[in-house]
Amino acid sequence: MRIGITYDLRSDYLAMGMSEEDSAEFDAEVTIAGIVAALASLGHEPVRIGNVRALTQRLVAGERWDAVFNICEGLHGIGREAQVPGLLDAYGIPHVFSDALTLAVSLDKGWTKRIVGAAGVPTPAFAVIERPTDIAKITLPFPLFAKPMAEGSGKGVDTRSRVNNPGELRTVANELLARFRQPVLVETYLPGREFTIGIVGTGDEARSLGVMEIMPKDNAHTTDYGFENKERCDEFVGYRIIDDAVACAAAEVALGAWRALRCRDGGRVDVRCDAKGDPQFIEVNPLAGLNPEHSDLCFIARFAGLAYQDLIGLIMSSFLRRHPELASRRAAA
Repeated sequence: MRIGITYDLRSDYLAMGMSEEDSAEFDAEVTIAGIVAALASLGHEPVRIGNVRALTQRLVAGERWDAVFNICEGLHGIGREAQVPGLLDAYGIPHVFSDALTLAVSLDKGWTKRIVGAAGVPTPAFAVIERPTDIAKITLPFPLFAKPMAEGSGKGVDTRSRVNNPGELRTVANELLARFRQPVLVETYLPGREFTIGIVGTGDEARSLGVMEIMPKDNAHTTDYGFENKERCDEFVGYRIIDDAVACAAAEVALGAWRALRCRDGGRVDVRCDAKGDPQFIEVNPLAGLNPEHSDLCFIARFAGLAYQDLIGLIMSSFLRRHPELASRRAAA
């Protein structure tokens, strides 16, 4: 199959003057090269497309693909991750990973928690601060955790994200509102162990690849998995796969959220334990990083004994099960 690849290349945005943190969600060249090589080794014809504007130009010019492998994060707006899938749907082109609705909802951490909570998935109590006047209305008991509502890669999370009193909340929330120009999510602080769970598959066929514990080292700036720890994970973070009773409970929480949000093909779910040691849903990553040298999902696959090509193969197998017409066309070829 001829498979287009949509992505945002981080070096392009850095060259435009964007900061390291603002560009944190975008992809390195090694990621795109790795996907191209993996798809080719699986018998496909990969075609590099680029970001949503490049996709738009090529669609208007009449170019088409059998499918698109989409890891495009988007640049503007809370619905930015939904832009490429929505455009591909408009042109009737199947795409790997979640659809526009799931990507739009899951980037909004407040709506995400409402949906998974309604589905019975445990998640900490929360509130959304839309404007400065909302800060005084927060009645949740301290300590709390504050972060931008629609960012990933630990953006906006640092040593001050845990707030212990109304004064700290007011300072941090006002700074986040001004800096990111989006609402702030405030939730009950979870003091327990932190995990990220790799998932492949869709619906009832979705399964956990493994539960990886995130363990900040003594020299880490914070015990929370924020931007600095993620960017310099080799220095500040240790990882291990766990398979005990807590891991089983964390995987069930992750799969419950994954299915409630109708995520597809592959990604990650972040979970942290409360004061009782019970796993709680934090957030979902339906467009998880695929950097073979740096991304958590790739670490989990490696711990599970999977090569990078194997991970991409599992993702593509899930996609093709959703599109049997493509699978049969490929078999006939």
